[in-house]
Amino acid sequence: MRGGRLAALASGLGPLLLLALLLAAPGAARAQGTPEAPVTPAVPVTSGAPPAVTADTGFAAILGKFSTDRYADTAAALAELATSPSPQAAAVVDALADGRLLYDGASKAVFIRTPAGAIRDAATGAPVASPPVDLSPVRANNRVRRAIEAAMGALSLLDADADRRREAAAAVFKSRDPAVLPTLDAALAREGVPQVKAALAEARAAILLNSPAAPEAERLSAVKLLVDRGDQEALGLLRTVPADAPAAVKSAAQVGIVSIERDLKFWAVAQNVWYGLSLGSVLLLAAIGLAITFGVMGVINMAHGEMVMLGAYTTFVVQDVIRSSAPHLFDWSLAIALPAAFLFTGLVGVVLERTVIRFLYGRPLETLLATWGVSLMLQQAVRSIFGPTNQEVGAPSWMSGAFQVGQMSITYNRLWIIVFSLLVFVALLLVLKRTSLGLYVRAVTQNRRMAAAMGIRTGRIDALTFGLGSGIAGIAGVALSQIDNVSPNLGQGYIIDSFMVVVFGGVGNLWGTLVGAFTLGVANKLLEPFAGAVLGKIALLVFIILFIQKRPRGLFALKGRAVES
Repeated sequence: MRGGRLAALASGLGPLLLLALLLAAPGAARAQGTPEAPVTPAVPVTSGAPPAVTADTGFAAILGKFSTDRYADTAAALAELATSPSPQAAAVVDALADGRLLYDGASKAVFIRTPAGAIRDAATGAPVASPPVDLSPVRANNRVRRAIEAAMGALSLLDADADRRREAAAAVFKSRDPAVLPTLDAALAREGVPQVKAALAEARAAILLNSPAAPEAERLSAVKLLVDRGDQEALGLLRTVPADAPAAVKSAAQVGIVSIERDLKFWAVAQNVWYGLSLGSVLLLAAIGLAITFGVMGVINMAHGEMVMLGAYTTFVVQDVIRSSAPHLFDWSLAIALPAAFLFTGLVGVVLERTVIRFLYGRPLETLLATWGVSLMLQQAVRSIFGPTNQEVGAPSWMSGAFQVGQMSITYNRLWIIVFSLLVFVALLLVLKRTSLGLYVRAVTQNRRMAAAMGIRTGRIDALTFGLGSGIAGIAGVALSQIDNVSPNLGQGYIIDSFMVVVFGGVGNLWGTLVGAFTLGVANKLLEPFAGAVLGKIALLVFIILFIQKRPRGLFALKGRAVES
């Protein structure tokens, strides 16, 4: 019974003792010297309204550095923002990058002006109904801009988008800010995309390479990663290893420099070969029509370059109409321009042959002078219609951009032009080998008199062949509009090279034109680094002159009694 009373008494005193202990805790803490936690006043909440947003004290201290109007403080604040967990950090950095970060000189408060013009508190992101009148933008110099780039990179390292994380890793690789290292380690630990993980590891290696506090083993690992990267940026970074670095690190960096330089020389040659193939495809497009007309009729057509120019201007007109009438069809503009350029320049070629050239067969000097005069007339006509300045011809989305193969950059527009030139070559080859027109053209090329005796209308074949060659020059202009300036002088840059290709490969031989175009294109680009563009072209011209002395009919001579005679 007594035990029951004690139990009842204990159960009754329990809540009272607990309340007494809670009330006595702040006093005991003060008596023992423990600082008392600040009491946050309650924020009144109106029914149905969200609670007010309060700024983090540490984040507010970082923002305060922006109001001092000193570049050093701004750069220091950006370094702290790079590792800040505040959701407002990215907005502040973006605003500073765009010149939209403002401060009040009197209250030292910092604000963000949105693109729409509204003013928000930089600490909380809440809109400000009555902002101060005299707000000044936070200034930036080159040092601050580098800090902005580093901060943006660091804040994007943990982004949900893999592309943004890769871009952030590239920005950190360039800035090499040691303050980003903790965030970088955290991003590496959670990264699952192999390409992004490699970029993050390279950015970490760039920071650790010249960090005296980093262990020697990590600096050696950084050297290996940079050597594996193997580009110019990695080479420049390895050359910055300080003299006071450990001997093993300096030795590994020197070996890596030699290895990267050797690899870059190889990739430089490969890049020049690619440029040569690209130039060869351009020469093939420009010369393949000339190979037909020159081979069949023996006409030295100095207006052939203007047919290329007319094809480029046809592309400009087609794109101009599409921009004003049907912008959604812009990606199809080249597909529309190709048949239009072929038909237009082919028609111009037929008219030129019927009105001028047909009266000058067998008189090469007069033909050369006449077609040169026609080329001047066509240039002046284009100047009068479109003006003397360059015209803008845009690239469809599928021809824009580039990709990397090792250390070699390959642009999509050049790649598509190479593919297109080969398709044109194959199509023309099929026309000449598989159609009746091709049969007549080959007959006239090999023996004109015998073809006429067999009932072939050689005059009609001449006109159609000249129109075919001019039409191919027109579609060459469509391709060239993507890589060269569209101007009245466009064709002049290719006419001499086209004749060189035709003579070197063999007059009238398509396979010779193909081999000659790519051979001269690659040789030209391989000579340029050593002799320069002008001397390289002169050297090729001398080589072709000597070659023609040995083989007058070129690499691949046509067969036939009339030709051989």
